Amino acid sequence: MRMKVLLFSLSLCTCIACSVSKEEFNVGRALDYCDEQVHRTLEELSNENGIIDYRMMPRNIMDSLGTWHCRKASKEEWCSGFWPGILWYDYEYTEDNTMKETAEKFTSSLKFLSETPAFDHDLGFLVFCSYGNGYRLTSNPAYKQIILDTADSLATLFNPRVGTILSWPRNVGMFGGHNTIMDNLINLEMLFWAAKNDGNPYLADIAISHADKTMKYQFRPDYTSYHVAVYDTLTGDFIRGCTHQGYSDDSMWARGQAWGIYGYTTVFRETKNMRYLDFVQKITDVYLKNLPEDYVPYWDFNDVSIPEAPRDASAAAIVASALIELSTYLPAEKSLEYENAAIKMLTSLSSEKYKSGKRKPSFLLHSTGHKPAKSEIDASIIYADYYYMEALLRLKKLNEHKKSID
Repeated sequence: MRMKVLLFSLSLCTCIACSVSKEEFNVGRALDYCDEQVHRTLEELSNENGIIDYRMMPRNIMDSLGTWHCRKASKEEWCSGFWPGILWYDYEYTEDNTMKETAEKFTSSLKFLSETPAFDHDLGFLVFCSYGNGYRLTSNPAYKQIILDTADSLATLFNPRVGTILSWPRNVGMFGGHNTIMDNLINLEMLFWAAKNDGNPYLADIAISHADKTMKYQFRPDYTSYHVAVYDTLTGDFIRGCTHQGYSDDSMWARGQAWGIYGYTTVFRETKNMRYLDFVQKITDVYLKNLPEDYVPYWDFNDVSIPEAPRDASAAAIVASALIELSTYLPAEKSLEYENAAIKMLTSLSSEKYKSGKRKPSFLLHSTGHKPAKSEIDASIIYADYYYMEALLRLKKLNEHKKSID
């Protein structure tokens, strides 16, 4: 489960005095802000009689607007799990039982996903961000079964001849083969979890196969990533790497690289295989060295319109969360480098430039969803808020751990 246990390396523990960041960042103040915005959103979602439709999930707030655009939870709406996940994180921070009850009600709207065939790969986002966090905090056995059933459903998209999970069954014809997108790495955590919690052990084999094949074919020699890898459905042979949401087939789409950093951090946590730890540092370092001064990336690192190109706060939030965990697996010097980078990201995201503040009930401004499709450009997007709050909670726990052993 995300951040359920941090494994601190011996060198980090013994050199804790030198691993404290020189930058001051008030994580409690940032979490208080998130709690305030969560309550603003809940008030907005309530009708005049105080009734909430728990099937309607906040998705985005465009730059010119001030209220959430909500979408009904469905198999096609891949972002439906992030709002329940935020509520669980807010409950974790505040220990407010009313928030717990609200999280339970929104989460229950996604139960159908465990009972229907997989539409595409997004089940990890949908169910593990919601039911996964819910089970981590409540140990509700019904939640556990829903996660296990969903993991089995996700596994039906695995093609053993290819070695990866099919991302978009509906787009096989469009891409000309079995397509696997970088985002798909985030599903592996649910498969590992299920295999360790009374699910089919084969689910872990699927996760490892997917991670290995993606590592081999979806990254270039310089460790930047393709958004999409296309494989021959029958032979399993790699056909090509391309983009769908990035600037070009050869560019480094910021959120795609972010998914890679987050995904391989998780794969190392679950396997303890050092080759994943080595690899994730390589794909992290190429991301970090190309960031702008404020550590919030442009939506694509290779957009020729930079510095006029839009930013992507969601990518910064995803990477910040990953780096806080990743820093705990590394020797002191590298650990400090990644922790400080994460704090720089969170400092920028928590500044007036990127905070929604009183203007909107979201946490963050300036995310980019799908620029080639002219969708969600310079918007508040729910998954940016989810990973921002996750990063804050991870930093809070890291700081508390340091104090406990100081």
